[in-house]
Amino acid sequence: MKQSDPYDLVDVQAVCPGVQLDVRYATSRNFLGKAVYDRPKCFLRRKVALKLDAVQKRLQKIGLGLKVFDGYRPLSIQKQFWEAMPDPRYIASPDRGSKHNRGAAVDVSLVDQEGIELKMPTDFDDFSLKAHRDYERLPKEVIFNRMLLENVMVESGFIPVESEWWHFDDEEGETYPLEDISFADLDKGNSR
Repeated sequence: MKQSDPYDLVDVQAVCPGVQLDVRYATSRNFLGKAVYDRPKCFLRRKVALKLDAVQKRLQKIGLGLKVFDGYRPLSIQKQFWEAMPDPRYIASPDRGSKHNRGAAVDVSLVDQEGIELKMPTDFDDFSLKAHRDYERLPKEVIFNRMLLENVMVESGFIPVESEWWHFDDEEGETYPLEDISFADLDKGNSR
């Protein structure tokens, strides 16, 4: 595993200023029912953030954009997730960690020019079969939107996760080490 500078984790909005953030884990609007991030920020490895910026620019050409729910997640938070829902279909065991803990996974949706989210199969953090990529009992518009998001992400080097329509891993995600750096420390590092 290659070693990386922990401050290679960058603020997504500094690299892709057009993306909209809806960082649910900084609120109680998530499966835990409480805020676990101390600020509504999204960090990713610089290389991953640049790929996301390419997706955003491509979508802007067709009048759409990205809404980001989550990116880098400290390993200590992953432990809280696992304690609340130890189901490997939806939550990676902290023993092996998640691509989120490496700054190489992102949870996203599509928005229109007014920032309104397009219709998708479920809300973010829905752990039902309806959120799976192969679930087909949905309106055609929803299937189209899900496929559009998947196609544009895959074409930019992201790998979709089967059980969550919103989750995409960077194709090089395993090359980054697991991290447990707080958002406050990342903010300090990104301002230097």
